[in-house]
Amino acid sequence: MGIPTANDGTVQSCKLDGSDVKTVIKAGDVHTPKQLIVDQVNDKLYFCDREGLRVWRCNLEGSEYETLIQTGDWKNEKDAADPSNWCVGISVNQKEGKFYWTQKGTSKGGEGRIFRANVQTPKGESAANRTDIELLFSGLPEPIDIEIDEDTQTLLWTDRGDPPTGNSLNSAKVVELKALKDGEKNPGYKILARQLHEAIGLKLDRVNKQIYLTDLGGTVYRTGIDGKDKKKVYDGEYSFSGIALAHV
Repeated sequence: MGIPTANDGTVQSCKLDGSDVKTVIKAGDVHTPKQLIVDQVNDKLYFCDREGLRVWRCNLEGSEYETLIQTGDWKNEKDAADPSNWCVGISVNQKEGKFYWTQKGTSKGGEGRIFRANVQTPKGESAANRTDIELLFSGLPEPIDIEIDEDTQTLLWTDRGDPPTGNSLNSAKVVELKALKDGEKNPGYKILARQLHEAIGLKLDRVNKQIYLTDLGGTVYRTGIDGKDKKKVYDGEYSFSGIALAHV
């Protein structure tokens, strides 16, 4: 992601053995890229740009690069310094025609939010003023990465905030989600797994009905689709953020 305070992030690709490294989005065209997902139906990349205060989409090789969400101006010192503007995790629900993303808020601050909007920006509107954005959750400890289980229409997310509800894996049924109005409480959601150490990465294994998680404590976990039977897959002296999965 480059230096967090600098507009020098890149998006890159390579083969599974690490060869054939290519730059998809060059330095300076994205600030601090975070979670990235592949829309395999439409051959698109979606990714969040934390300090860049944006959500992006492009073709797999980087063409048709467009801003979907803009929460502020990263060149404006006040906007850039406000973590409530920071977009982090993203996922797409093809059945709904919507994408979901997290805005984490201050560290351990209980200001985290989850939003969704239509895959297609309303005609005549822009990333900064689109009117189809729905706030689904607010006041979360610190939501990070996010996934949609399209088979069960379940929203999953990691939260690196403080216990008892942070450092966790969480889920909610999409059918039960609606735009929050002022003063409304969050819809019900389940905490599937706890006792992570600065939970970040999240990847759903749809083939084997499992979930993979990473944390800044240096551990990769695997759980059942219900969050039970949590096991350490790898434990090292590193900090892990994102995670990807390939069936080969």
